[in-house]
Amino acid sequence: MSGLVLSRRDLDFLLYEWLDVLALTERKRFSEHSKETFDAVLELSEQIAVRHFANHNKKADANEPYVGDDGKVVLIPEVAEALRAFGEAGLMSGQFDDSLGGLQLPTSVSKASLLWFQAANTGTATYPFLTMANANLLIEYATADLVDSYVRPMLEGRFYGTMCLSEPQAGSSLADITTRAELQDDGTYRVHGTKMWISGGDHELGENIVHLVLAKIPGGPAGVKGISLFVVPKVLVDTDGTLGERNDVSLVGLNHKMGYRGTTNTLLNFGEKGGAVGYLVGEQHKGLAYMFKMMNEARIGVGLGATALGYTGYLHSVDYATQRTQGRPLGHKDPTTAQIPLVEHVDVRRMLLAQKAYVEGGLALGLYCSHLVDEQTTSEDETVRTNAGVLLDVLTPIAKSWPSQWCLEANSLAIQVHGGYGYTRDYNVEQFYRDNRLNPIHEGTHGIQGLDLLGRKVVADNGAGLALLVSTIQETVSRATDGVAAEYAEALSLAVQRVVGVTSTLWGTGDPALALANSSVYLEAVGHVVVAWLWLEQLLVAGDKEGAFYEGKRTAARYFFVYELPKTDPQFDLLGNLDRTTLDADVSIF
Repeated sequence: MSGLVLSRRDLDFLLYEWLDVLALTERKRFSEHSKETFDAVLELSEQIAVRHFANHNKKADANEPYVGDDGKVVLIPEVAEALRAFGEAGLMSGQFDDSLGGLQLPTSVSKASLLWFQAANTGTATYPFLTMANANLLIEYATADLVDSYVRPMLEGRFYGTMCLSEPQAGSSLADITTRAELQDDGTYRVHGTKMWISGGDHELGENIVHLVLAKIPGGPAGVKGISLFVVPKVLVDTDGTLGERNDVSLVGLNHKMGYRGTTNTLLNFGEKGGAVGYLVGEQHKGLAYMFKMMNEARIGVGLGATALGYTGYLHSVDYATQRTQGRPLGHKDPTTAQIPLVEHVDVRRMLLAQKAYVEGGLALGLYCSHLVDEQTTSEDETVRTNAGVLLDVLTPIAKSWPSQWCLEANSLAIQVHGGYGYTRDYNVEQFYRDNRLNPIHEGTHGIQGLDLLGRKVVADNGAGLALLVSTIQETVSRATDGVAAEYAEALSLAVQRVVGVTSTLWGTGDPALALANSSVYLEAVGHVVVAWLWLEQLLVAGDKEGAFYEGKRTAARYFFVYELPKTDPQFDLLGNLDRTTLDADVSIF
């Protein structure tokens, strides 16, 4: 079963042969680690994911959470059993400080470990993943008392965490939220409002749920500048750490989704009975900036989750294509000869190659961004830390959106490889597609990520982020001097020049509306250039090493440069022509 969840061989290649994560053990924070400890974490993750998560993926999908007669959310028992195994293994605290009971793993190794759970059962994995992101934010911005009261129990697996941003009337437009928080004499706040689309917003999996809630303090600035952040627990916690009374947080109902059906998704009311007790995180009116730490972490996590679902779908389709026999070789007319495996048909190989190029490219992108986090937080070289942060900023919208688009396409191709069977519930690939279809939407749609990339990230600090990305890619190009790698490097270099030229053209108009009209196309094109770069990196590491694995890397790189990178040419043409079709389309035509 593990061979259908994820590829340990590919993880080892990316972590050890490409990113050289063992070099991180020379740094003080990771000095207690070694290849043995990294391998042990990866092996344990694989075992628990296969044994406790994958075993109920289809069951959780078929048996959605519901609200019982007592008003409590009911989940199948396997979810709690899986999370208990996850927590007891210490995986909730993998990358956290030793002082908080953590293992102080590098982010790159921790994310690789967690990929097993995203691939095995994304619905169940969502609960601890949101909790870890919640804890990360509180560690950075909250008081020591809040950390002791809420973070430590989360890392012990007793409490779970959420993020509460959207509201029914506001959606992604956070400037329009109406949830308010009123200061009390004791320094706490009373929170009133409604939050929508809250994953993990209510359940009985732990002792408590720690909501991070965006709200406005009356009298504060208008719009996003007046948003503050609050801890609003489901159950209040006394000063000695014991659980107190139920807070004024009410479950209104559950949303029923196309995928991710094992994750409760809720509409919550805060303050129906006078006000939910909330605790301010950090300073007033800086809540959105704080929440963006969790959101940016979640965005990279979404990209990794999309990759994991695409990857397991790819492995399932390879397994099916090698076992299922159908048809005969082209030109063979004798119906008495044996049928051949699907993989022998050239168009099936095309679909498998496309999947391989997408999912292994997406995995490289997610782990590269995770490695940048390690550089940003632990390098002793200030320039390296600064550059890692700048590069991570510009890559984050790509790391979220590119896998969400193309690893979803991999899931679609996995269904196609299965033929009619793939469209039935008898096989897993249809669920992978449904689960993955959420990833282009949550934590910021493609449109939002496109606006972020073109409207903010590539022009910030006079284009410092784009310039650093270009120079980083060109450094790889300069190392590709022989054979086919040199050919690919030339194509990549030309594509990078087009990114720079188009960016300049778009912003040279002096018209932001025109510049941003096709920002989603820009996001997709630049994403393809970035993943082409990462395929060139993998090709250079594979070199002329022998074996099917390395031949697979070389062939997938070839596929990406021959089939995928050329797709960006018409996109750059469109962008460079400053096309106004969408901008000028009158709303009355729809």
